Amino acid sequence: MSEELTQTPRHLLVCERSSFQDEKNRLSTQVEMLHFNYKVSVLLPECSSAPSQLDSVLNSFTSFYLIKNLPVHELLDQHFLQTAVFQGCVYALSYRTRIDEDNCVALMPNGRLLLSLDKDSFELLGFEGKPSRFNHRVKSRFVVSVDLTSSCMAPGGSGYLRLVSGLKSRLNLQMDFLLLHHPGGGASLQSLLSRYASSEHRPTISQCRLSDLSCPVLESCDPSDAHSLLEWLGAVDADISWDSSCDFVSTLVCPEPKMTLSSALRVSVCGFLTPQDIQRLISELRCYLEQSRLGSWVSLTVHGFVDSPVSWGANEHGVLKGGENLYTLLMHHDGTYHLHLATGAYDSCPP
Repeated sequence: MSEELTQTPRHLLVCERSSFQDEKNRLSTQVEMLHFNYKVSVLLPECSSAPSQLDSVLNSFTSFYLIKNLPVHELLDQHFLQTAVFQGCVYALSYRTRIDEDNCVALMPNGRLLLSLDKDSFELLGFEGKPSRFNHRVKSRFVVSVDLTSSCMAPGGSGYLRLVSGLKSRLNLQMDFLLLHHPGGGASLQSLLSRYASSEHRPTISQCRLSDLSCPVLESCDPSDAHSLLEWLGAVDADISWDSSCDFVSTLVCPEPKMTLSSALRVSVCGFLTPQDIQRLISELRCYLEQSRLGSWVSLTVHGFVDSPVSWGANEHGVLKGGENLYTLLMHHDGTYHLHLATGAYDSCPP
């Protein structure tokens, strides 16, 4: 058996317990630091249908755009910078590019443009960068990170012109992009969208009612055994059955102590999701917990894009093994919560 198969891929898991009533809790900041999200999953115990207020929040998630064959230098267009980047938050991520093989690009809501490039592309671009932290013995990937809001990158300045020239005349990258603007929406992006083939998309919502679900007694769960809890939540989200009668070594077992939920509701939203929409969803789930007489907890799991060039904040993200880039929030009726932040091999520690 190869050594690759005998070793479990390294990952990082940060666990934190706090309360919404604690003014020093960092939840809002931590949610905002995961910029590029493709899925959020919610589990509501002892619930058979989504409350109307929750449905309303889910259906109001921001629309996003898929724009085809966009030259990367268009993200530095002066009109686009003035009407979108400098007027709110732009989220742009290259679509169907693989971080371990292809050139990948992200425009973050703080105006920072990040290009993860192979060696040949980096040398053609001719702009300052640094070796990727995921290089091994040979420097084969480089990262160019530029703050488009800084004075040295002002349109017309030497730094701006050098980068535009590199992207136009030497490298000339073209990619499909996922794109959205908060809070302006499509109106702020219209000048860019009108020049290229693009389509508007709504996040897709799916719901599934579960019955007789084996569930750990969360009030009694050992916080140090977070892996078992997250494994259970992941299995529920992936619709993996728990068969205690099976004698396979790899059979999943619900953590002890456990109970049986007569009903539960699993809700998922997939698309290009903003941290702002996830914040609103968390607020609505808090209201649901305060008003509900049945459920004493709810869970929410947010998955970042596996091939995003960044994970939390501006930390470089790499796939190599796994590509984890997610967090799970377990909220309790009394206002306390457990937050579990996970990332994959070789990434920086989550905040």
